Amino acid sequence: KVFLKSDRVARMVHSGGCSANDFRDVFKKNIEKRVRSLPEIDGLSKETVLSSWLAKYDAIYRGEEDFCKQPNRMALSAVSELILSKEQLYEMFQQILGIKKLEHQLIYNACQLDNGDEQAAQIRRELDGRLQLAEQMARERKFPKFVTREMENMYIEELRSSVNLLMANLESLPVSKGGPEFKLQKLKRSQNSAFLDIGDENEVQLSKSDVVLSFTLEIVIMEVQGLKSVAPNRIVYCTMEVEGGEKLQTDQAEASRPQWGTQGDFTTTHPRPVVKVKLFTESTGVLALEDKELGRVVLYPTSNSPKSPDLHKMIVPKNSQDSDLKIKLAVRMDKPPHMKHCGYLYALGQKVWKRWKKRYFVLVQVSQYTFAMCSYREKKSEPQELMQLEGYTVDYTAPHTGLQGGRMFFNAVKEGDTVIFASDDEQDRILWVQAMYRATGQSYKPVPASQAQKMNPKGGNVNTGISPLYTDRGQKHGMDEFISANPCKFDHASLFRLLQRQTLDHRLNDSYSCLGWFSPGQVFVLDEYCARYGVRGCHRHLCYLNELIEHSENGSVIDPTLLHYSFAFCASHVHGNRPDGIGTVSVEEKERFEEIKDRLSSLLENQISHFRYCFPFGRPEGALKATLSLLERVLMKDIATPIPAEEVKKVVRKCLEKAALINYTRLTEYAKIEETMNQATPARKLEEVLHLAELCIEVLQQNEEHHSEVRPNCILSCLQAFAWWPELLAEHAEKFLSLYSVDMDSALEAQLQDSWDSFPLFQLLNNALRNDTFLCNGKFHKHLQEIFVPMVIRYIDLMESSIAQSIHRGLEQESWQPVKSITNSLPNVALPKVPSLPLNLPQIPSFTTPTWMTSFNGSATSEDLFWKLDALQMFVFDLHWPEPEFAQHLEQRLKLMATDMIEACVKRTRIAFELKLQKTNKSTDLRIPSSLCTMFNVLVDAKKQTAKLCILDGGQEVSGILYQQYHSKIDDLIEETVKEIISLLVSKVVSVLEGVLSKLSRYDEGTFFSSLVSFTVKAAAKYVDVPKPGMDLADTYIMFVRQNQDILREKVNEEMYIEKLFDQWYSSSMKVICMWLADRLDLQLHIYQLKTLIKIVKKTYRDFRLQGVLEGTLNSKTYDTVHSRLTVEEATVSVTDAGGLQGITMKDSDEEEG
Repeated sequence: KVFLKSDRVARMVHSGGCSANDFRDVFKKNIEKRVRSLPEIDGLSKETVLSSWLAKYDAIYRGEEDFCKQPNRMALSAVSELILSKEQLYEMFQQILGIKKLEHQLIYNACQLDNGDEQAAQIRRELDGRLQLAEQMARERKFPKFVTREMENMYIEELRSSVNLLMANLESLPVSKGGPEFKLQKLKRSQNSAFLDIGDENEVQLSKSDVVLSFTLEIVIMEVQGLKSVAPNRIVYCTMEVEGGEKLQTDQAEASRPQWGTQGDFTTTHPRPVVKVKLFTESTGVLALEDKELGRVVLYPTSNSPKSPDLHKMIVPKNSQDSDLKIKLAVRMDKPPHMKHCGYLYALGQKVWKRWKKRYFVLVQVSQYTFAMCSYREKKSEPQELMQLEGYTVDYTAPHTGLQGGRMFFNAVKEGDTVIFASDDEQDRILWVQAMYRATGQSYKPVPASQAQKMNPKGGNVNTGISPLYTDRGQKHGMDEFISANPCKFDHASLFRLLQRQTLDHRLNDSYSCLGWFSPGQVFVLDEYCARYGVRGCHRHLCYLNELIEHSENGSVIDPTLLHYSFAFCASHVHGNRPDGIGTVSVEEKERFEEIKDRLSSLLENQISHFRYCFPFGRPEGALKATLSLLERVLMKDIATPIPAEEVKKVVRKCLEKAALINYTRLTEYAKIEETMNQATPARKLEEVLHLAELCIEVLQQNEEHHSEVRPNCILSCLQAFAWWPELLAEHAEKFLSLYSVDMDSALEAQLQDSWDSFPLFQLLNNALRNDTFLCNGKFHKHLQEIFVPMVIRYIDLMESSIAQSIHRGLEQESWQPVKSITNSLPNVALPKVPSLPLNLPQIPSFTTPTWMTSFNGSATSEDLFWKLDALQMFVFDLHWPEPEFAQHLEQRLKLMATDMIEACVKRTRIAFELKLQKTNKSTDLRIPSSLCTMFNVLVDAKKQTAKLCILDGGQEVSGILYQQYHSKIDDLIEETVKEIISLLVSKVVSVLEGVLSKLSRYDEGTFFSSLVSFTVKAAAKYVDVPKPGMDLADTYIMFVRQNQDILREKVNEEMYIEKLFDQWYSSSMKVICMWLADRLDLQLHIYQLKTLIKIVKKTYRDFRLQGVLEGTLNSKTYDTVHSRLTVEEATVSVTDAGGLQGITMKDSDEEEG
């Protein structure tokens, strides 16, 4: 819907300059652009969607409801591009000129357009008439007004040379020949003269051998009648011959049925051949040498003789019984193509045919301009006499009373010679006069006296049509004026202008997208008209340019290359730089050229100013580049002097400045921005400006895509010819954006203070501009940065203050409970709002957890801190600030701010950890609180986040100090804090072990408590089962170790720190036990002390090994010392009191209790 309602698509439709393929290609690109921007759909690929859209478009274009008519429409659109036949050309130009079918048929028949001889004769007459007009113009000095007087004589020479060229072309056309001799003679003659000049006294004279003809005779013998002198069963046959040639024989037949139907073919060079046919019967005598002749017939056929079979009386021998013997046969003698007429005439001339008598004449065409009247005798191939018809004028004459023979007279007159002819009937005279009229090439049309009187009873001079047969019908339908018109007397310049205009109108209304180019058939007809009637090439192209400019001004799309061709021809003609030499230039042509040049310049400048609408979607392909090339040509002072590139740039720059205003005005009208901006709220204004920015960016992208003219297929030529076009297009874009900046500034000024809703506008515009080579850091881009620099700085200041406050307040009220759901646990801190950002800073409930928060047990304050720091840095990064220095400043500031914030968080966490740890007890009931694990995780997270939030790219310097050094301080601080926390925690859990050992100290040898306990247990053991003293203490401690190990393993995220903690815990525990045993080197351990320590040491060793403590740490010297002492004590007790240990031993065993 958006595509179809586009004003540029409407322009493409109305202009008629785009083909169906252009529409489909543009539609495909627009749909592809929109589909590619959509999110992925499960189970439906974008290629499938595109294919469906294109299939729908094709169905709409074809017209599903009228599908059956599609082939006819396609045929009609394509037929104009083919090479058309004469009939198709007739039909086309009947439509172009509005001529009815009947009118065309009348003219066609009257002018004998189907008669090649008549058409060649008409051309000869027209050329002769043009020469006469040229000579008349030269005599009367009635020339068109030329630029210089020297061109007058040159003009006459041009007319003569153009006519002579046509004569030469006509003369070079082959004539249908009758035999090899004729071809040879024609070839030799054509080498002697390049073209014929009518009236030249030095022309080559024909010889008798030049007009030798070749004829084909067909003799068909049908039957013989009246044969009585021969027995019915006798064999008869016929022979036939053309005298001087071979003899042929029919098949044999019985005398009772003398029928054959046999045809004999002969070739002869005699215009008056003698044909002999004889009838024979086979001789039965033994001594007979020849068959007996029964009869003969001698015929004298001509090309005009009847062709149908006829009965001929045969001459029989003396004393023959067959007095009425007849033979039925047909003799057909063809008429060679170059024999234009033949027959018997009376003739009398001064140089030839000096006696008045009847002769057989043949009108022979030797070439297109050479004809001869030849008289022949019987059985002769060469004429007895001949007369070349060049220069003669034929006409009807009145009867000559002093000449006997012949009734209808006509003559052929030439200066110094007159030949009188006479025929026996009127029709024969008319045919002879018409044939000789075509041959002489005379402009005067002879008319019989009776017909002239009938057609013009007032006695006026009438130039009738070529065929009198259609005169009456022509008069009836009002066509006689056109049929009898003399083409040489018309103003063909005006007629051609009308013909070309109507042809162009017809062509532009064709279903084929022609862009003003004529079809091949139309070009053929127009070329022929110009050549035949002498239409000047400059006049033709000036008229063509005028028509093309008018159509272009009315909205049609005209190919600028076509305009360029016609303009270049006219310019070279007017400036005297034609490739074929300097020609005559009339004042009218020069004035018309200057007028059309001004109109064309205005048209081209207007098209460049409206390039988005004159060349929508870059169609037609390459038209904008061709328009620039034509404009450069039009701006040239003359054809030879190139115009400086700066002048062309100046004109194009002015056009593109207008284009910027036109494009932006139409864009605001489309968006209806003026109506909204006047009375809208600040939010509404910003929304409208944001929408307008999207439209502006789309316009610039379309300009780059469709109108930059720098595409892979034409980049080389474009760089050579118009390397400055991309630069000017960039200036146009800056001008376009400067108009937008007025509305943008107005909307931004209306926004409330500390309102951050305009940041998406900056991101939208900056993302479009920063990737453009010409617009990046351009005038508008810098203006945009100047507006948003204070806003960005202000926003970061407020965010820094807000984050600092949130840390302070959050840590004061922190419960240090691990965060399991960040969206439910983060505090609701009032932050400066930045809507429409990818991370949605203020809208915490809709926050999407970053990838680095896949597993977290930090506190709410720390997670909030890291998220805010990351979101702020992402926000600044997404701005993609184009100026490197300010972008680097922002990055440095945010990294330093993150470092300071994390440092404060770490220190506060260290203090809170120590305070919390001090509040815990030292008994085996101690279980490490989750809050301590949370604090531990905060430090772990801080360590991870520093690598992301606190490190600059490439080791940038901050205030002269390498930032890497500054960053290492926070790393060192975190590492030291972690070490301190691990030490504090180890000290705490070791103090529990010290408490256990202090309880065991009560059983030291020599103490009162030890003696009392031993006595009491022994006494009581005689009566009841006494629990094993000391085992509860060991089990309680072992449970304490295991449960705290599980707590740390579950709630602390960093494995490396856990391993360090367990290493120190194990080492410190062994060290405390070792020192406790060292203090009792001189004392023997009490049995209960020994049992408790053995179990504690063995379980501790085993548990820490399961937690991943390495063998080197487990089997340290301290452990070996403890192990040796307890092993010795165990051995001592086993000697003195074997059952006292109750199975507890330092030896490894899988059967021990867990």
